[in-house]
Amino acid sequence: MTTDYMYITKCCEGQNFGQGQLSRYGNIELSPSAGVLNYGQGLFEGTKAYRKENGGLLLFRPEENAIRMKIGAERMCMASPSIDNFVDALKQTVLANKRWVPPPGKGSLYLRPLLLGTGPVLGLAPAPQYTFLIFASPVRNYFKEGSAPLNLYVEENFDRASSRGTGNVKTISNYAPVLMAQIQAKKRGFSDVLYLDSATKKNLEEVSSCNIFIAKGKCISTPATNGTILSGITRKSVIEIARDHGYQVEERVVNVDELIEADEVFCTGTAVGVAPVGSITYQDKRMEYITGSGTICQELNNTISGIQTGTIEDKKGWIVEVD
Repeated sequence: MTTDYMYITKCCEGQNFGQGQLSRYGNIELSPSAGVLNYGQGLFEGTKAYRKENGGLLLFRPEENAIRMKIGAERMCMASPSIDNFVDALKQTVLANKRWVPPPGKGSLYLRPLLLGTGPVLGLAPAPQYTFLIFASPVRNYFKEGSAPLNLYVEENFDRASSRGTGNVKTISNYAPVLMAQIQAKKRGFSDVLYLDSATKKNLEEVSSCNIFIAKGKCISTPATNGTILSGITRKSVIEIARDHGYQVEERVVNVDELIEADEVFCTGTAVGVAPVGSITYQDKRMEYITGSGTICQELNNTISGIQTGTIEDKKGWIVEVD
């Protein structure tokens, strides 16, 4: 759903982004030889604005998105906005579209920052100009199942990322390649695809657009971000919250066979929040997991959602008020 305004600023290679401006949401003009169109030189981020009961607007750890974009831009040989410029641009975009932020408990305003190589380049090289843009859309649940448990399929024929590639940065070129496996899985009734490492096909990596956790007793495990896995901001926050709640959290290699013994499995991400997994199918074997009331997943989701929406006190300095 389109909103009223978007934020946009440009800079040339070797320069710094300055203050951008808000303009009415609409199409942008690109040269056919733009770097992003020809060579996929682009990054995106995703974060949300939430409305408090008193009408105030909140952002959750926006500086982490800014840092991740800078890391990605360095990997993709791109200019990037400063952390302060990034966060200020988010605030401007939220305020300009504040009428689109849903009421408390009804959703959030999803914010999509884009960093694009928009300058013309025919030979393979970094673009001579870059555009930083943010648009927004009100959203509810990411998956069509809503808050119902997800049913995942372990993919063995396609890889999401490979060692020493770009799996650990949020480049646009990481996402279209997952569509074929995702579409095939959805045709078979699954919610999404769980990928394995490309080297051994024995270790869990991540779902198409979110991180994965498994829980056994008081121990929670998630694949370590070893260069092929995106370092999710929700992932990072959930790990900290879980440790605060007394859980042992391990970031390590997680073998696919550990799915057999797990009590719970859940996914994390800006779009999905903390989403329970009801089943995973691997080599035609379906494994089912505990979901619903009293689960670790629900406990962690309630806590992070409460912090994000202002109903639980933020003792970590994660919340940024928009005013």
